Amino acid sequence: MDNSINIEERVERAKELFRSGYNCSQSVVLAYADLIGLEPTLAATLSAPFGGGMGRLREVCGAVSGMTMIAGLLAPSPACDNPTAKRENYALVQHFAKQFRATNGAIVCRTLLGLDREKDEPTPSPRTDDYYRKRPCAELVGDAARIVGEYLASRGV
Repeated sequence: MDNSINIEERVERAKELFRSGYNCSQSVVLAYADLIGLEPTLAATLSAPFGGGMGRLREVCGAVSGMTMIAGLLAPSPACDNPTAKRENYALVQHFAKQFRATNGAIVCRTLLGLDREKDEPTPSPRTDDYYRKRPCAELVGDAARIVGEYLASRGV
């Protein structure tokens, strides 16, 4: 990993990715793909289903899911018989979620968007100027990217 991480550049990169059409999860993961060892196309492909609170189900915010995917690479737990690794992975996921919740009050997409329904149509909303004005998603993506960046910086990355 590169020791010269610039958190605010990563935050802005994540927001730009979102504004260019990537979903919230993709935007967070792609902002750090180079540091976590993921090729960008693979990063975008793996994180794509988590947008809109998992396929527009409006459950866990895609930005939080993006942080969770990053946690899987920062604190890997690939073996089913390694409870220490699993605990460390879960602890990092919980740390990220706690930080996000402290900043935004929730980690659930529909709550963050002020929606009253649990699921939605699978067709994404058109990305118009009005869409970006009404949605806090770019800021939420930025918050998630900042949380990841602060974690990495605290580890000397």
